Amino acid sequence: YHPLLFCSALERAKAMGHVLSSARDVLYNSDEVSRRLRVMLQSAELNIDTVKKQNTFLVQHAAKTVPMPLHCLHMQLITDYHLRDGVIKEYFQAAALKDEEDKAKLEDRSLYHYAIFSDNVLAASVVVRSTVTNAKEPNKHVFHIVTDKLNFAAMKMWFISHSPLPATVHVENIDNFKWLNSSYCLVMRQLESARLKEFYFKAHDPSSLSDGNENLKYRNPKYLSMLNHLRFYMPEIHPKLDKILFLDDDVVVQKDLTPLWDVDLKGMVNGAVETCKESFHRFDTYLNFSHPKISENFDPRACGWAFGMNMFDLKEWKKRNITGIYHYWQNLNEDRKLWKLGTLPPGLITFYNLTHPLDHTWHVLGLGYDPAVDIAEIENAAVVHYNGNYKPWLDLAISKYKAYWSKYVDVDSSHIRHCYASKQ
Repeated sequence: YHPLLFCSALERAKAMGHVLSSARDVLYNSDEVSRRLRVMLQSAELNIDTVKKQNTFLVQHAAKTVPMPLHCLHMQLITDYHLRDGVIKEYFQAAALKDEEDKAKLEDRSLYHYAIFSDNVLAASVVVRSTVTNAKEPNKHVFHIVTDKLNFAAMKMWFISHSPLPATVHVENIDNFKWLNSSYCLVMRQLESARLKEFYFKAHDPSSLSDGNENLKYRNPKYLSMLNHLRFYMPEIHPKLDKILFLDDDVVVQKDLTPLWDVDLKGMVNGAVETCKESFHRFDTYLNFSHPKISENFDPRACGWAFGMNMFDLKEWKKRNITGIYHYWQNLNEDRKLWKLGTLPPGLITFYNLTHPLDHTWHVLGLGYDPAVDIAEIENAAVVHYNGNYKPWLDLAISKYKAYWSKYVDVDSSHIRHCYASKQ
């Protein structure tokens, strides 16, 4: 060995020993450092969790709130409807004549019929306007709109003063459906029950920031609205029709939809776009497979599909007693053990093995929650759907998607100009 190298190594070892000795005197022991780091990490995680819950709560709250301009629009229309002497009488005279002319169209099986259930005038107007604008033969399109008593006057007045000629629009009040009562309609009895109202309105139930993010999204008034469940009563609402296209009020139509009536559903009742992506949006996403009634009757890997644009064959519906199947499962779920709330889970159950998959270009989803939807897919879609909390009429809307909806807002309407003037 070389003596100089040995001396050098010895000096370095002494220096290292000195450093270690000094560090031992200055630093805490490793157990103490580890404990403190764990406490800091746990505190940070709790803070992040609290912020996430606050964010979810505030987004849900904002999504449920009616924006002031939209409220203004409804109030203006209701005032016009009830003070008819104060508005152009020709509107009502022409509307009365058109109602008489349109009676036969409402049951004409050779025409293209749409069902829209909505309490939002602006949203419904965009659905109708976008459909008519892109229709090759708009005179053959008939829109059946059902709303509630609170919004009937506003909805009726809008389509009297903004009739999408030459298409036909018929507005109905859900309260006029005498067959829709709690003795026939189980979900109506459930929605009126004290237990469900307690779930929504009592402070000690999951309605606070302490509740999980997953449950907060179900605390939305739309789940208490019978309008949300009317989709399961198509033959009762339209007894003379053979086919009808259901559209949610948060969709925009970008292409002529008439080819949908020629799609062979192959004996199925429901034509819909499937939503499966790898393991996502399969039946086990929506249903409680720990319950024997679910696990014994359904495949957890079965593919989910979208509500929002659905072609219903009403002849097959009646033949297979679809409404009866819905009632059976809705009754079993009175305690919400099979699924939580909403209409997609009972829809998946009711139309199980009775749904024909449509081409994905017919219906592109996610514009109300997903900022990463492929723009090319949106541009190529026949229908785009703002499902989620970020509706296009809200300030929450994802800005890059808003133009697809706003281009069909009737900006020439004096009421819209007045109510939205403060937003400019």
